[in-house]
Amino acid sequence: MSTRGAGKVVRVTGASGYIASWLAKLLLQRGYTVKATVRDPNDPKKTEHFFAFDGAKERLHLFKANLLEEGSFDSAVAGCEGVFHTASPLLLSATDLQAELIDPAVKGTINVLRSCAKVPSVKRVILTSSMVAVTYNGKPLTLDVVVDETWFSDALFCEKLKSWYMVSKTLAEEAAWRFAKENEIDLVSINPGFVIGPFLQPTLNFTTEEILKLINGDQTFPNSFYRFVDIRDVANAHIQALEVPSATGRYCLVETVIHCSEVMKLLHKLYPTLCHPGK
Repeated sequence: MSTRGAGKVVRVTGASGYIASWLAKLLLQRGYTVKATVRDPNDPKKTEHFFAFDGAKERLHLFKANLLEEGSFDSAVAGCEGVFHTASPLLLSATDLQAELIDPAVKGTINVLRSCAKVPSVKRVILTSSMVAVTYNGKPLTLDVVVDETWFSDALFCEKLKSWYMVSKTLAEEAAWRFAKENEIDLVSINPGFVIGPFLQPTLNFTTEEILKLINGDQTFPNSFYRFVDIRDVANAHIQALEVPSATGRYCLVETVIHCSEVMKLLHKLYPTLCHPGK
């Protein structure tokens, strides 16, 4: 076990999620004390897996928090050196888009940052954003174009596409940078692509579910590209964003760009007896 985080306290929001679970595991391995916020600390489906992590018994503390409740994160932030804000709903459809998707993403981010602004011990906040907050702005993606951290998605363009998750992540990151600047918060944003790899929580996450659909009977596969990145690289990047003093701004995380047809070839090789969509 690394002792880099020995004696240091950090906070992870949305801790029962895919990225946050790996982040909590690796932070504990590095010696950090982790304050993890979840909506319901008494739900074993959301919290039971934490206690298999090395160091969890001694250095993992669960807190109840609600993204839409101002001040909900105050107690969890107290005494923390770093704050990782990963909590954000990942819904592709919703009955009430504003209440279920946009507000938790945008207002939730501001509520977390507002709590951080009250605490002098917080040296840096790491925001889990997404590549969907980077690439969707209507600019042509020709072979000579390089997409980097200077790109920002356009919320109005995403609205025209009816891509509401993209809207929520774009607005949330915009709000985060604006609030951080106004309140002199040292903010670093991590923008991963399509995150894949082993999962620690007992429930399916969105990205794993999307791949599972291709294995379990979808009749067709999308004519699109995936920007893949390994979950362990994503969690480590968050930790580096805290530990490396020179870290600043936004970091796009994409390891491989691959068309879905190539994904289908890999799945067929791995699971030749299963029925896979052929078109």
